[in-house]
Amino acid sequence: MIFFTAVNGVDPYTTYNMSNFVIVSNRLPVSVSRVEGKLVFSVSSGGLATAMSSLTLENQVWIGWPGIASDDLTASEKAQITKELRKYNCFPVHLTSQQIADFYEGYSNDTLWPLFHYFQSYAQYSDAYWNAYRAVNRKYLQAVKKQAAPDATIWIHDYHLMLLPSMVRSALPDSKIGFFLHIPYPSYELYRLLPERKEIIEGLLGADLLGFHIYDYARHFISSCNHLLGVSSEQGIIEYQGRRVKVDAFPIGIDYKKFRSTVDSPETKHEMACLAERYGDQKIIVSIDRLDYSKGILKRLEAFELFLREHPEYLKKVTLLMVAVPSRTEVETYKLLRDSIEQTVSRINGQFGTTDWMPISYQFQNLPFEHIVALYAKAEVALVTPIRDGMNLVAKEYVASKRRRTGVLILSEMAGAANELTEALQVNPNNVTAIAQSIYQALTMKRKEQKQRLDAMQARISEYTVQEWGSDFITQLERVSDAHRGAMKKRLKQQDITDIISGYSNAKSRLVLLDYDGTLHGFSTSIRASAVQPSIRIKAQLRRISEQAGTTLCIISGRPRKVLEMWFGSMPNIVLIAEHGAWIKTEGKWEQNTEQFDKSTIVDAMKRYASRTAGSLVEEKDFAVVWHYRRVAPELAYIRNNDLRRELKTLTDDSSLGVYNGNKIIEVKPKSIHKGVIATQLAAKHDSEFIFCAGDDYTDEHMFKALPSHARTVKVGYGTTHAKHQVAKLERILSIIEQMSKTKPN
Repeated sequence: MIFFTAVNGVDPYTTYNMSNFVIVSNRLPVSVSRVEGKLVFSVSSGGLATAMSSLTLENQVWIGWPGIASDDLTASEKAQITKELRKYNCFPVHLTSQQIADFYEGYSNDTLWPLFHYFQSYAQYSDAYWNAYRAVNRKYLQAVKKQAAPDATIWIHDYHLMLLPSMVRSALPDSKIGFFLHIPYPSYELYRLLPERKEIIEGLLGADLLGFHIYDYARHFISSCNHLLGVSSEQGIIEYQGRRVKVDAFPIGIDYKKFRSTVDSPETKHEMACLAERYGDQKIIVSIDRLDYSKGILKRLEAFELFLREHPEYLKKVTLLMVAVPSRTEVETYKLLRDSIEQTVSRINGQFGTTDWMPISYQFQNLPFEHIVALYAKAEVALVTPIRDGMNLVAKEYVASKRRRTGVLILSEMAGAANELTEALQVNPNNVTAIAQSIYQALTMKRKEQKQRLDAMQARISEYTVQEWGSDFITQLERVSDAHRGAMKKRLKQQDITDIISGYSNAKSRLVLLDYDGTLHGFSTSIRASAVQPSIRIKAQLRRISEQAGTTLCIISGRPRKVLEMWFGSMPNIVLIAEHGAWIKTEGKWEQNTEQFDKSTIVDAMKRYASRTAGSLVEEKDFAVVWHYRRVAPELAYIRNNDLRRELKTLTDDSSLGVYNGNKIIEVKPKSIHKGVIATQLAAKHDSEFIFCAGDDYTDEHMFKALPSHARTVKVGYGTTHAKHQVAKLERILSIIEQMSKTKPN
């Protein structure tokens, strides 16, 4: 638990400053309950609280629900809760009984929980649930706004608050926002079943850093972003709405030292002695889970039954000590699960048990921490076989508690922990036969092998503890935010626009170079010119600019010349550059600027790929061939893109042709033709006092790099660029063009 002292001489019990570091989770680490009519406050020692306690950031606070319905509280009791929680620098978000039912029990645990754990048939979709989820996320936002400084670091946790990152981003744009998901993130095929799938994704992308337990979950999230928003990623970085969002894996650990030291505590030793007395020489198989359908408890019981049937020599020599921690006891699905478990336990005990031995010792209760550690330390085998689990810390706790004793961990390959605990006996939790065989293998494994496996796992989890996890996440969040702020230095500000227009107005000679697609007009899934033709308004503005004395306006595009001629050919004073410089039109006349090449092999290769890639198109220009894949499903596009690029590079080796990646295109054209060559020629020819250049993709980078240092260059979009400025949307460029068209140069 985090305890705080006064900051800058201010007593936090009576007043507080805006906080520099804010933790936001569904529940506070301090819970409030009513016992015999009085409010009782209990402090959690859970993993998240332990992780946060290791951080030494100044002026930390924690925001969350205190665990009691607000409509059960009087005004004075609410005030009492707020005052008491401030002692721990915790601030409550009060929820009504109806909000708890619809937001927590409803959307969070009846919709998101089953879907994200691959129990899609259990998921309930309700407008009332969704409305409550949005409303409660907004409630948390109001609490954050009251506590967080404008540039605070804000760490949001788990599936209850997946809309909150974007809400905080809008309210506190200068804050550093991290989000960590403590459960699995499902594959897109399952995630797409969620009616509000896009809203959830957009909510998460408000963060600077998104953390998941393992890379698989991060990959599933990126895939969903690709499918739903059409955004791509590179090395875990997603470019979204002018921002960079990093997606990474941070496998949460445990408080390793706490488990190791507790093994030797008097309470633990006493409990171990009681276990030894109770079970004698019997082998103990421990199974500890929260009672949840995702934990695979029924399959586990079925496997143990099969083990007893196939290995009768272990009757009276082994006991499965199963602890099911109560969870959501009022939910019907969980009531039915508990009934099924208890009936199965009774049946197995009735089938194999005797007057002096029962194969299963079943407990439906919470156990004291020392009792749990004693079970871990004493048990010869731990059976951890969830159907799906974000991480599963029970597996790590068992390994950590093995001090001077050996043991074997049987672990589901569907748990996140399986990625780290590779020395465990890993099983498919649905394969009852394999689990039964693993139980026999574990009980017959040589002590030397047990020790070798445990040593390797202990070495791994002792290094990346829960404290390291928390520290690592915050360090990465700081780095991501700093990198983003560095990139933001190039953002085009209003003062920059004022300077551009002023320079344009005062210059005696001006050169304006404009890309078309992505700069003057948005992209379309169609390559037909009619789908992206310029508006009457933009054509009128360009005409006025081209007619201004001392101004040279150039549209420099990868489009074919016939398209540019159709759009802008009626403007006598405009310079048109087609196919990146292969064709040039000045003074009303088109001129060829390169030699033709044999395109047949390139066209054939692209058409072969297009024929088996739905949505792709091949465009044959005079001096280039382009494969368009804007309408192709993102994952298929990624595969085809890589394969086609490799084949094209093989075909163009030792030739004058280059293979280039553009915005949803692959283009093959002569290496000697690029916009930088033309931009250099135009700049030298006109020797303009003022140069303005705008573009959006790799072809425009040649221009940005080639132009003189005094040129005002602007890239539409983000990422690495040679341009001096960047804008998120092309509307900013259109605004500059409009202002230029209204300017009367001096």
